[in-house]
Amino acid sequence: MVVSQFIIIFYQWNKMKVRTSDLPMVNLGFISCTEVRMNIHDRIDSLKGIGPKTAVLFEKLKVHTIDDLLRLYPRTYLSYDKPVDIAEAEVGTRVTIKATIQSYVDVKRIRSLKIVTCMVKDGTGAVKLTWFNSPFLKQVFHIGQTYYFVGMISIRNHQRVMEHPEYYTETQYNEKLSSLQPVYPLTDGLSNKVVTKAMQAALPMLSEIEDGVPQEILEKFRLMPLKHAIEGSHFPKSFDEVIACRDRLVFDEFFWFILRMRMLRERTVKSANQYVINDWDVVDSFIEGLSFKLTNGQRQAVTEIRNDMMGNTIMNRLIQGDVGSGKTVIAQIALLATVKNGYQAAFMAPTEVLAVQHYEGVKRDLEPYGVRVELLVGSTKPSQKRKIYEALSKGEIDILIGTHALIQEKVVYRNLALVVTDEQHRFGVRQRAQLSEKGNEPHVLVMSATPIPRTLAIIMYGDLDISVMKDMPANRLPIKNCVVGPKYRPTAYKFMLEQIQEGHQIYIICPMVEASENVDVENVVEYQESLLEVFPESVRIRYLHGKMSPDEKNQIMTDFANGFIDILISTTVIEVGINNPNATVMMIENAEKFGLAQLHQLRGRVGRGDAQSYCIMLCGTERKEAIDRLNILNSSNDGFYIANEDLKLRGPGDFFGIRQSGDMIFQLGDIYNNADILKIANEAVDYLKDFDCSIESLIKDIESEQIQL
Repeated sequence: MVVSQFIIIFYQWNKMKVRTSDLPMVNLGFISCTEVRMNIHDRIDSLKGIGPKTAVLFEKLKVHTIDDLLRLYPRTYLSYDKPVDIAEAEVGTRVTIKATIQSYVDVKRIRSLKIVTCMVKDGTGAVKLTWFNSPFLKQVFHIGQTYYFVGMISIRNHQRVMEHPEYYTETQYNEKLSSLQPVYPLTDGLSNKVVTKAMQAALPMLSEIEDGVPQEILEKFRLMPLKHAIEGSHFPKSFDEVIACRDRLVFDEFFWFILRMRMLRERTVKSANQYVINDWDVVDSFIEGLSFKLTNGQRQAVTEIRNDMMGNTIMNRLIQGDVGSGKTVIAQIALLATVKNGYQAAFMAPTEVLAVQHYEGVKRDLEPYGVRVELLVGSTKPSQKRKIYEALSKGEIDILIGTHALIQEKVVYRNLALVVTDEQHRFGVRQRAQLSEKGNEPHVLVMSATPIPRTLAIIMYGDLDISVMKDMPANRLPIKNCVVGPKYRPTAYKFMLEQIQEGHQIYIICPMVEASENVDVENVVEYQESLLEVFPESVRIRYLHGKMSPDEKNQIMTDFANGFIDILISTTVIEVGINNPNATVMMIENAEKFGLAQLHQLRGRVGRGDAQSYCIMLCGTERKEAIDRLNILNSSNDGFYIANEDLKLRGPGDFFGIRQSGDMIFQLGDIYNNADILKIANEAVDYLKDFDCSIESLIKDIESEQIQL
């Protein structure tokens, strides 16, 4: 197949608006597409059983059409195995127990939360069962009844506990034995049962989906048909089929992503530098005036940035530095150089709290050099926004710092020459391109603290040159780590109180519970209630969860950064990347549920000040492989070493429950778990590397279709 034919296929893949009448009939064992007279691009409420109210709930999951629904993949699968004795049930593992109700059902109200509990036992032991906001269970369970309970055993206050378990009669459970049930992303009001039924109704429309990957690639890399992969991912017959189908879908995500990165790279290489930065005298003075010496990695990064900005083509560079390696000062140097050569710069952060912190730091460090800095975020008052828009267009603002507000249509720059983005994995490729489009091919500097192994980073950041900063500032104290079991919790609480009494602050991270998308809210609420019983009234404890409004999240994170909260409890559903030098302890509950790179990122929230900092990882299971894995963090603070070790330890069965935080924005792919597929996808793109010049004319059209990567 010639290259031009491939480009046409790629282009059509993005613009696909196929009608049923254009396709041959394909019978998938349900009902034919002709009989239902639907199109894959029809709205979700065209499916039987999906009314307007349910369609609104699906839209919260970004499911607007039948095609969107088919690509809403399960986030995990539930298996139903033979029950185990309570005494033999492994802590931290999903199990089934057959037990008899031993106590009356108790309903306890804590603020707006209703906590339902009862005791059950078999011949080997007892378990306390807990549900949230399910008071009707008081009418369901009665002393002496026997049920099958499915959930995860944990230890709370020296007692075995199973939170939010499923429950079945013997007849009901026998029907589920040895089956795999898909579990979909949910939102309030939308049950897994409703999504599953909608998916079954949508499956006949798979006949309309075209495989955009060229046939040569499918044959060379022995890829299963896309239709089979989609259907098998929703309703697999075995776990082996789950893995095979997921592999194909992950390949597609990586393949199209890498191909687009190559396209952007081709365009960047040919883009002339219209903002040559030749004057570096003020920068040299700024570096000499710093209260610390730059590390070798920082000096090398500055040299590479200087060469880029003085060169013939525009800069597109990634500064990849471990947590605490000093990336921010490198960004400040690039910003200062840009302004002192007569141009403007923009600095985009993923959250308002981080944007404000960057603004305060840049303002403090660069205003003495005559640099005019302004902040633009979503909560900026309309009157102030109008003033900023006007001043920016007139060139009266040198550096504009903010969030996604920087790419709004009303934001017009006079001569934007540099775009800096913090934590690039939080932004889509399209969003970064939108900010670049605010100028006339400005320089781009991206900062990331994600310690991706270099072999993978070269693939993932195909459109960027990479600078790696591995060494840490000399005055940075290494974080002290420990991996312990739940029995250590009282000792940890005592240590935390001592730290608080010394004037420091604490993070506690709770994992999201898999049984429900909403249980994480109740989990942190209940956790706060338990801490209030342990710590003195003087200790100020607050929590964060994904159901809070952006204003509430920002206020709590700001209060924590300003020292008004002693202990902050949070899941990782929301961004908690606060630069708080006063926080000295990070405790992570059920640490085995997280990827090592994610754990390393979390502990990087402490150790940012002069005081010694600590990371306590509570392991909720006694499995040797889980403990050995966590001990890698226990023995090293080097993020790049940890990332490589994490890569070695992953297996094909690991891809549920330990997904990395912020690993780009793939729906299914994980660059650690799926590193082998990432490399195959890169080989597939290499196989088609001889692009002709026609690709340039299609880039803008392809981008306008906005592939979601």
